[in-house]
Amino acid sequence: MIISRTPVRLPLGGGGTDIASYYSRFGGFFVSAAIDKYNYIALKRRFEDGFRVSYRETEIVASVDNIRQPIIREALKLVGVRDYLEIVSIADVPGRAGVGGSSSYAVGALNALHSYNRDSVSRQALAEEACHIEIDVLKEPIGKQDQYVAAFGGINCYEIEKEGTVHVSVLGLSSHTVAELEGNLLLFYTGIKRNASKILGQIKCNEERGIGRVIDSMHKIKKIGYDVRDALKSGDLHRFGELMDLHWQTKKNLSDEVSNDRIDQIYEVAKQNGAVGGKIMGAGGGGFFVFYSGNQKEKLRNAMSRHGLREVRFRFDFEGSKIVLNL
Repeated sequence: MIISRTPVRLPLGGGGTDIASYYSRFGGFFVSAAIDKYNYIALKRRFEDGFRVSYRETEIVASVDNIRQPIIREALKLVGVRDYLEIVSIADVPGRAGVGGSSSYAVGALNALHSYNRDSVSRQALAEEACHIEIDVLKEPIGKQDQYVAAFGGINCYEIEKEGTVHVSVLGLSSHTVAELEGNLLLFYTGIKRNASKILGQIKCNEERGIGRVIDSMHKIKKIGYDVRDALKSGDLHRFGELMDLHWQTKKNLSDEVSNDRIDQIYEVAKQNGAVGGKIMGAGGGGFFVFYSGNQKEKLRNAMSRHGLREVRFRFDFEGSKIVLNL
């Protein structure tokens, strides 16, 4: 029995510049953190022939090619496991919620399968394999942020060269800044599930067509990423909150699908009740809202509760994808 545990991510600045349609022309940069909400993948050799894969559905099939769950199917092909397996997944947070759950799932599945094969793989290799499966094989219009944060954990800066190489550097925050940031970031679930691929596909199309406001907004978001890095390193967290607000206002220029009347209303209520800044995580359209608040957190919590949002308490994860059980 092998069990992997892989975190999801909380973007802090520069998100969106990790998509190839942007970084292949201009290079990308983002700051992101892993949090202690996990995807667990458990696998063991199966006594009977065939594969049993359990997620929202349960499949029992004769061969890898017959597996409908695309990430598990392609991960098995890539790693080359020859035994029949039973593979079960459990998630702390729902899918289609903007926290990079599918990429966390991919990294965790690969980590567990490599462990089963007794392969030694680096975090960089795990992230790139997950990117290959999701972007190259499955043709998802996503970037490289989710896979890298899931693999590495921590609070890091990620620089992407035009050809796609990702350089990871630890932000190196003081323990005081980490604790203050952890305490002042509040995460709320809207209950709205959305199709991230549709939104990201539209943004990618707008970039490739060279729509000026979209390209300009992406440049601005990249600059915000660098400013977020500097604000965090200097411990100026109020400035970080202001940059989150600027990021959100800029992000809404990327696509009409990023926000809607309900999301705009929630954001205005949050700003009126103690949020310095915030944003919908991921592509937008629903999922989780994250806000930065200083000394008015209870006021913000109460306001969000009145509007039907559920708070999810979290801490940062500094371990990344790991094998928590190997029998």
